Amino acid sequence: MAAMKRSDTGHPSDTADGRGTAAVDLYWLPLGAGGRFVRLNGRVYEALTARVQRRRACDLYHSALQIRISDEEFVIEQTPVPALSGTDRGVVARGAVGSRWASHFRVFRYEIRLWRNGNIPDAAEAVDSPLRLTTDEDRARRMVDLIPHVPTPVCGRDELATGEMWNANSVIAWVIAGSGIAAHSIRPPDGGRAPGWNAGIVVAGRTNAVAWKPPATS
Repeated sequence: MAAMKRSDTGHPSDTADGRGTAAVDLYWLPLGAGGRFVRLNGRVYEALTARVQRRRACDLYHSALQIRISDEEFVIEQTPVPALSGTDRGVVARGAVGSRWASHFRVFRYEIRLWRNGNIPDAAEAVDSPLRLTTDEDRARRMVDLIPHVPTPVCGRDELATGEMWNANSVIAWVIAGSGIAAHSIRPPDGGRAPGWNAGIVVAGRTNAVAWKPPATS
């Protein structure tokens, strides 16, 4: 499968020079950027997974989107819930991490942001980024409209039976695929892996990117 090149979505309405009233950029962030604990856990997880699958261990990445439409900018990202109000970060949804019953504790919850005029805290550590996905305004607006309806299954589990755990990459892939961009052609930097990416594509295909409600119990 060929990786999508910078500023190349294969859509005739997109422009390669980045000019226009809209732009959607994808950022590949090394897992654990800005935090040693997450980075260490990620390396241990990947080492064990690679051993089971009998392959070489890869660098792990999570993803985020930055969208510009006319004079407005948005950041779309799934992150842990900090000990702060979500009002200023554009939080549109929350979900559980690991187990639904554990979500009573903040450390076991995640939040999904549609952050107007926001920023990607670890953008300086991003690799091969930004990757321009489109300059088509309709697609950009579609992404902004979709994010409040993103599925919120338990992160780190495969509740939706996609063959892969749901996580931050799943959210971004779901939004991209729902906008009509070929998310399956997008790959992380060379030597890297983005666990959960395919789960988002699979669920977007099933639901046609409509709202999904999590089950009442774990």
